[in-house]
Amino acid sequence: GAGRAWPGAAELHWHGHRLELLPERAVWDPAQGLLLLADVHLGKAECFQASGIPLPSDGDLANLNRLLTLAHGLRPQRVVVLGDLIHSRLGLTGELRQKLSALPELLGCPLQLVGGNHEAGSWLARLPAESSQGCGPLWLSHMPQQAPGSEQLNLCGHLHPVALLGGGADRLRLPCFGFDRQRRQLQLPAFGDLTGGHPCARELQRWVVADDQVLALP
Repeated sequence: GAGRAWPGAAELHWHGHRLELLPERAVWDPAQGLLLLADVHLGKAECFQASGIPLPSDGDLANLNRLLTLAHGLRPQRVVVLGDLIHSRLGLTGELRQKLSALPELLGCPLQLVGGNHEAGSWLARLPAESSQGCGPLWLSHMPQQAPGSEQLNLCGHLHPVALLGGGADRLRLPCFGFDRQRRQLQLPAFGDLTGGHPCARELQRWVVADDQVLALP
């Protein structure tokens, strides 16, 4: 929990409020006991399979296991997904619905969903898609938004930020956190493994996820 930092995490301080940027591509708010993540895109493989592209289906399990490991280590009061927990209705198999309804019990805390564009038209039992909302010094949304309070930091998903490092054959694409101080915004990398990414603007403060470390870029 609240005392020691999670292994490999980086820290961001916002008006005296400490956030930990985790190598598991999530954000931990120890003061509020909040574990925040975005863009899991569960069921994406099944969507591709429906179009005849044979992606393996075990990616969801890897994503869910990473989430459970975090929850068991951090013991959050609440887990909040900032949109796109699922990829689309096509991938919402009976098996995935069962996994989702068992999640809060497995996590050991309530699970909350701030609705994203991929949830539109889907109904998840006991997991209503909520609208953007304030939570202490944080404003939680799926799409990037202007936080209504001048001291609030917008935590958002949707963008799947990545940093492009090096050049030519050595070029790396690494998931990253992007902090826009002017806009008071922290962009979260996609939590899901099967997600593409969009290059994060270089003028933002960026931290890349490299193996089990979150590293600040100069």
